[in-house]
Amino acid sequence: MRTIQNRNDIEKLIATFYTKMAKDPELSPFFINIDLEKHLPHMVHFWCFALLDEPGYTTNVVEKHLHMPLKPKHFDIWLKYFNQTVDALFIGEKAEAAKQRAALIGWTIQSKVEKK
Repeated sequence: MRTIQNRNDIEKLIATFYTKMAKDPELSPFFINIDLEKHLPHMVHFWCFALLDEPGYTTNVVEKHLHMPLKPKHFDIWLKYFNQTVDALFIGEKAEAAKQRAALIGWTIQSKVEKK
């Protein structure tokens, strides 16, 4: 196990995480119309911004998800996969920060989706 140190680590985390989500029967419908080859680099950029302080990410993550018919169970599954993936691949401060950030993002998006 190693700590999250660079973009390659983030790429591994995101690729592994999205592979799990895309196979889940509850989450896979959300990926039918998403080109993962185009989407994953955006997610890598976001997490590099969030964990490695790389500049330049300006997309509003919350706003991007407001059109989706997300339910509380989807957020629970999403967070479970994220935490499992982080724990399987990494240890340390940035791994813990990633899980905390994911929980906050999930909570924020869920609270906004529920108000629609």
